[in-house]
Amino acid sequence: EGHSKYVNSVSWSPDGKYLSSASDDKTVKIWDAKSGECIRTLEVHLKDVWYVSWSPDGKYLASGSVDKTVKIWNAKHGVCIRTLEGHSNRVISVCWSPDGKYLASGSSDETVKIWDAKSGVCIRTLEGHSHYVWSVCWSPDGKYLASGSTDSTIIIWDANSGQKLKTLKLNFGLFRSVSWSPDGKYLVSCDRNGTIRIWGVK
Repeated sequence: EGHSKYVNSVSWSPDGKYLSSASDDKTVKIWDAKSGECIRTLEVHLKDVWYVSWSPDGKYLASGSVDKTVKIWNAKHGVCIRTLEGHSNRVISVCWSPDGKYLASGSSDETVKIWDAKSGVCIRTLEGHSHYVWSVCWSPDGKYLASGSTDSTIIIWDANSGQKLKTLKLNFGLFRSVSWSPDGKYLVSCDRNGTIRIWGVK
């Protein structure tokens, strides 16, 4: 316990020693997974924080907020080292590329953005959804991105070129989360109808 409002997202550190949590109280907290103690509170966002994700090397955290920004934090010191600005509405989801060089973000502005994590520059904006993008996820090999939206579609993108490769569509269903299988051959999705689906994508 420690947040004063809803907790929207949690994420394990790669070594399994820590947890991070994002909350409507505008903070990200880092917890010792073994003791349950809050060891750090990250406070810079101006509005609710909807998502948090550890970098693959465990050195950084990325958080997305209703304040329309993505922030990158030094996890050890709890310092915000970079603010990524460019979305015109709340940031709902963030995800690191497997090599840790890039971040993807999904937003209520109906776009996915790819950022250079080191410079903070937006290198690509992916447009194709017609409603909020609730989830973004890199394929294990880093070549593809999947984005799930409340427009009832999942789009698979070429992460390098930004080209739309495939659209998975439901007659009705508001996608809330998507995730790749470890071998990259499947996607799993969940929607607001309470349904989990596995999709063959290769």
